[in-house]
Amino acid sequence: MYSTTPTDWLETNRKRWDERVPIHLASDFYDVASFRAGKDALRDFERAEVGDVRGKSLLHLQCHVGMDTLSWARHGASRVVGLDFSEPAVEAARDFAAELGLTPEQATFVAADVYDAAQVVPDPSYDIVYTGVGALCWLPDIQRWAETAASLVAPGGFLYLAEFHPLTDILDDATGSRLEHDYFAREAWVEEDPAGYVDSDTPTVHNRSVEWQHPIGEVVSALAAAGLRIDFLREHDMTLYRRFGALEIREGAYRFPEDRPRVPLMYSLKASKV
Repeated sequence: MYSTTPTDWLETNRKRWDERVPIHLASDFYDVASFRAGKDALRDFERAEVGDVRGKSLLHLQCHVGMDTLSWARHGASRVVGLDFSEPAVEAARDFAAELGLTPEQATFVAADVYDAAQVVPDPSYDIVYTGVGALCWLPDIQRWAETAASLVAPGGFLYLAEFHPLTDILDDATGSRLEHDYFAREAWVEEDPAGYVDSDTPTVHNRSVEWQHPIGEVVSALAAAGLRIDFLREHDMTLYRRFGALEIREGAYRFPEDRPRVPLMYSLKASKV
């Protein structure tokens, strides 16, 4: 339900994510065994839109357990740095990096709040600042995020964002066909829910979460105001998990049935520093 932002929002969310790290690592969704065997954790459209990363430095904000981050290293990034506020997630990422034989110069992971990134990451700027899906909803201030991220993009570099479309936050969970919430709501969404996008059966203690929805116009405007040039904004009719009961797996992703009108389920954008 919508609510004023609780003062303990950051610690509340951190406890939830800390508890879920081992659940995620054991899940089919993350499929750690396949990742260790060489499977790419990135989505096809991300690789195509980011392009060749060989010889480039990349900072991944809100990296969770680092599988996406390390996939960019596998694609040739000369240096990857991941940042996440969950200590257990960062420890898992460090373990993965060590298993892959990457040195700290090649792959570094930092445990910190994303708003503090500019003060704690090892380098002043990066060729690519990357933010993967499911990150922005945990942040109350998108303008501050944009300013922080933009400050870490090297001249001639770019920020790349792939996210769940905010439209999906306002549709009903069962069918995704009815409007149930306010697209322009700015209040926090606070709920107590043991379920997650990975596992609904494992008993958990820290089930409270605090999230915010950020319309696309707000995200784009914040990045432009932070001094970045928007190169593209693209919307996608697919998503990564069964966000709505009506979704079905088709062409390797979750989509609405072919006999239904399509709506955007994800979006991506690239914004450059000139």
